Amino acid sequence: MKIAHAGHAELLVVNLEASKKFFTETMGLFITEEDTTSVYLRAWQDWEHHTLILTKGEKSALVHLGWRVESPESLEQYARHFAEAGIAYKWIEVGTERGQGRALRFSSPSGVPMELYWEIEKYHTTDPELISALPSFPQKYPLSGIAPRRFDHFNVMVNDVAREQAWITREMGIKHRYFVEGQNGQRRGSWLSISNLSHDIALMHNRTGSGARLHHKHGGKIEWGPGKHGTSGATFLYFFEPSGHRVEVWTGGMLIFAPDWEPIRWSQESEVLGFDMWGTKAPESYLTSGSEIAETAEAGATITR
Repeated sequence: MKIAHAGHAELLVVNLEASKKFFTETMGLFITEEDTTSVYLRAWQDWEHHTLILTKGEKSALVHLGWRVESPESLEQYARHFAEAGIAYKWIEVGTERGQGRALRFSSPSGVPMELYWEIEKYHTTDPELISALPSFPQKYPLSGIAPRRFDHFNVMVNDVAREQAWITREMGIKHRYFVEGQNGQRRGSWLSISNLSHDIALMHNRTGSGARLHHKHGGKIEWGPGKHGTSGATFLYFFEPSGHRVEVWTGGMLIFAPDWEPIRWSQESEVLGFDMWGTKAPESYLTSGSEIAETAEAGATITR
């Protein structure tokens, strides 16, 4: 029973055409499929059918975060584990999400909607303008937009970081890598990964206390940066797309290979270097603002042990 990697996110957007234009022309993502309500996109070196779904909605919000498991057996094992642990879940049947097979949908204690899947179409192009001469590349390197190489990680805001982190580690098997702790012992942030990346998902304390929010996803108003996170060593830039979702582009970051890695503690005193070792302070919006959770996510109750 194991998750392989962070897979994709589905976002509701209030202006589908404007967001589509932004993610294709400014960000340099590619459309795999689209219809009147949804657009499926991927970065140029993503091998899966999609890593981002934009769906037309009345408000901008998160529908779900998708994680790919290591095998078909892992998907069934997670279902049995959730049932035994009293964690509410439901099956998303084949055909519900284009390019993807059956999936297991559930929510974290904070109400963050997630799904696990195994079957996914592999990207393949017959477009001569996109076919790469390099077999290790799914397509040619794009010559327009920011052109991120791949989808990297999720970032969500929650009221209780420590509780959310403990649940994700215990029930999903995602390892805790490093964290920031306040003077009163309150967890201000935790970063977790299942791969050798510094983090596949980040959890940030929601200072407004308004519950779970999507903080950002890959990727035009600039919010913060360029800067360099001391916690991971990655260079970053944060900005907003037309429907209001925060987008981060980043490069670099440490890799983790040790199987017995222990979470690294950052104190509140060193937090400013953790946010940006180049010396800029995080804007207030970065600490308090995030995309809501969509009502269509049907978060439901989650029973924790």
